[in-house]
Amino acid sequence: MPASMETLNDWLARAEHLHPDKIELGLDRAKEMAQRLGLRFDCPVITVAGTNGKGSTCAMLESILTHAGYRTAVFTSPHLVRFEERLRLKGEAVDASKLIASFEVVEKARGDMALTYFEFTTLGILHCMIQEKPDVAILEVGLGGRLDAVNIIDADCAVITSIDLDHMEYLGPDRESIGFEKAGILRAGKPAIVSDPVPPQSVIDHANAIGADLWRFGHDFNVSGDKQQWGWSGRGRRYSGLAYPALRGANQLLNAAGVLAALEALRPQLPITAQAVRNGLAMVELPGRFQIVPGEPTLVLDVAHNAHAVAALAENLDAMGFSPTTHGVFGVMADKDLAPILARIGPLIDRWYFTDLPTPRAAKAADLLAAWQAQNTRKDASGSVHASPMDALRAAIEQAGATDRIVVFGSFFTVGGVLENGTPRLQAKHLLPGG
Repeated sequence: MPASMETLNDWLARAEHLHPDKIELGLDRAKEMAQRLGLRFDCPVITVAGTNGKGSTCAMLESILTHAGYRTAVFTSPHLVRFEERLRLKGEAVDASKLIASFEVVEKARGDMALTYFEFTTLGILHCMIQEKPDVAILEVGLGGRLDAVNIIDADCAVITSIDLDHMEYLGPDRESIGFEKAGILRAGKPAIVSDPVPPQSVIDHANAIGADLWRFGHDFNVSGDKQQWGWSGRGRRYSGLAYPALRGANQLLNAAGVLAALEALRPQLPITAQAVRNGLAMVELPGRFQIVPGEPTLVLDVAHNAHAVAALAENLDAMGFSPTTHGVFGVMADKDLAPILARIGPLIDRWYFTDLPTPRAAKAADLLAAWQAQNTRKDASGSVHASPMDALRAAIEQAGATDRIVVFGSFFTVGGVLENGTPRLQAKHLLPGG
């Protein structure tokens, strides 16, 4: 091991080279390491899987449980700007020194075992969480579920959010295959919350086969509401007159419904008050989930990077009201199916600013432009290419009028790229972010 392993970045750079593949699904290595490290939580564990809505679900769980007085530890991925965002302790990003101490423990235990970047960092984060002795641990699955390194921990409650087509080269060609992979986080006799209103049959079949306690949206819990407020009902409990979650977007109600079902299922271990639910939903924060930054022009940040998430983004943009021109800053990984993404949101975006991203897995801005040009039928739309998300944003600001809106969406790298120096506040053209 190099002598200069002093900073978190040193450790992350090293973790990149411990395995020949970026991604290699499978639990054998992680399970062996978990044994060596004695990784075991002494508190309830909630594990969250799904195609979209995982981060929002984790954030709402965290917010409500924090308002109920519990000490939370939350592992999510990927991060937007700093790696430390992946572990939140009592609502705050972890201090790098704590992660370094845990990475050192993992490295000693590893010996000559080849671990992927995600395996190594996940083991370090789990070790760090356990050291903190939280009252409740919330774990977000990185990819899939069944073979993801997070799944070495047995969940006391599993939540499956939406299931749609993404990461198909790893998870399978259709919703049924992908659903089976997500369902791998379920455990026998434990609550299995499914907030997707139309889940693949594979999820239901697997839950029944292993004897999980299945809670289905529309069967075991439901929502109602009008424009002002909403209510939740499920298995013997009701909440009425709730304010809508602070996270914007129609899809957040489904996520919130799954959150309340999970908390109801865990009530014997983690009792919460109705006030904690109200405050937690009203005050939850999560950057990059249909995040609207007021200003001139309005700025919208959203990590929508697959067809299902982009469809939700398009619905949310439609609901915002009129803007003379919508500018779209877009960068995404090369493995995404671009045609349905562009087809769904194309009618809403008048000027495109395609950006390169700082990772070899990303699609080139020039290729994104070419894909858009190949299917664009609008004579009044335009597209350009830029070297970075911030360059693309600056170009959009230069072109935008005060009453326009700029939508930055796609990969976490795209949204993270414009958040590097804090949230941009757009007031006028001479006040460019980072300028």
